[in-house]
Amino acid sequence: MRLLIQSLFLLVLSISAAWADVILPEVVTAAYSGLKPQGEARLRVFGFHIYDSALWVSGDGYHPDELFALDICYARNFKGMALAEQSVEEWRRMGIGNEEKYQRWLPEMARVFPDVKPGDHIVGVSVPVKGARFYSAGKLLGTIDDWEFAQAFFAIWLDSRTREPTVRDRLLGKK
Repeated sequence: MRLLIQSLFLLVLSISAAWADVILPEVVTAAYSGLKPQGEARLRVFGFHIYDSALWVSGDGYHPDELFALDICYARNFKGMALAEQSVEEWRRMGIGNEEKYQRWLPEMARVFPDVKPGDHIVGVSVPVKGARFYSAGKLLGTIDDWEFAQAFFAIWLDSRTREPTVRDRLLGKK
């Protein structure tokens, strides 16, 4: 029975500390000096490693209206369009935005998000009042100049309604 319980536990969502020596790409630190690490997390679903993440903040901890960066290092292959569509699904689940906004934001994300493979990083930077900037492989992937979009996008990980509260807590340095 104990073995069965342990096996079932491994099948549910498990989250552990990510990697210890995460550094932001030079292109990000050059554009946004003063960012410092806040927290990091690993997402596993049914035992499968999905991604590692790290939050970098500009002030004394995370504040959604201040400059911050979220680094996602993927452990699996994902199509850029699938990442964009999953973002919309999360907003629907969280009650963020509306269909009109999703229809406006989806093509913007599809334009910016590349297909990723294990080891690829996408760093999203929330720039207060302006919007979001996305970087990968040492270059700017693109910008979405919509502050409401930036707030909605980063809420997927950092809002209290997130699907992954333990990831959120670790990113915020609470665990």
